[in-house]
Amino acid sequence: MKPRLLILAAALLYSTGGAAIKAISLTSWQVASLRSLIAAIAILLLVPESRRGWTLLVWIISLSHALTLVLFVLATRLTTSANAIFMQATAPFYLLAIGPLLLKEPNTKRDYLLGGAVGIGMLLFFFDAPSTTALAPNPALGNALAAVTGLTWALTLTGLRKLGKQPGTNNLSVVATGNLTAFALAAPFAFPIASIGATGIAALIYLGVFQIGLAYVCLTRGVRQVPAFETSALILLEPAMNPVWTYFLHGETPGPLSLGAGAIIIGATLAHTWASRGD
Repeated sequence: MKPRLLILAAALLYSTGGAAIKAISLTSWQVASLRSLIAAIAILLLVPESRRGWTLLVWIISLSHALTLVLFVLATRLTTSANAIFMQATAPFYLLAIGPLLLKEPNTKRDYLLGGAVGIGMLLFFFDAPSTTALAPNPALGNALAAVTGLTWALTLTGLRKLGKQPGTNNLSVVATGNLTAFALAAPFAFPIASIGATGIAALIYLGVFQIGLAYVCLTRGVRQVPAFETSALILLEPAMNPVWTYFLHGETPGPLSLGAGAIIIGATLAHTWASRGD
């Protein structure tokens, strides 16, 4: 039971990112940069494995991971938290083309069905027209950036898959270098910082140490003893809970089509994972 609770804890910590990001008064670039700097320090201190195996391939993968981290913050500050996380979950749509091209892994019929369902979900996001609010000042641009995070996350997953096939490597090195790269990418637009305030400092420390650092520790410890299918199902708690935290803390409500699109993406991913459990 303990490994499963660790995975659920990781999913819950990941899911709080949207609400915490919206609670900070700094600019999006400042949040993205400082969050990743704190996360990199926390991961390097908490997980010794992350300090090893910094190969050229790891740094290449870290770039797509860094883009995902930065773009997710930018998207979350422009559109609803639900749209940002659900659009990142559209990675399977892009993997239909990326997987066979870069990994030489052919798609199955189930993969195409999942990609089609996710594609429908993506369209629903752009047909939805959420009202412009203080928490979502530019939903159209935020949705577009969030769609790009689906692509960069797909590239990250592809890189991690390729890395996993090489002996003596570990995915945690990508987590550390990815956050360091994200800090470097956002830093030119983040500094100088006039003031942060106690609330901002607390939220940034939470994001870096707990929402990213501790979450990765829980996940890596849990997956060692939990089957891949069960892990994939448990981690879906993240996109399911992300808009819930934002609603309770900020009163942000996604549009009906966005909620429907999220349900399609999560449901299709869970069904695909269930059908593939014996492969």
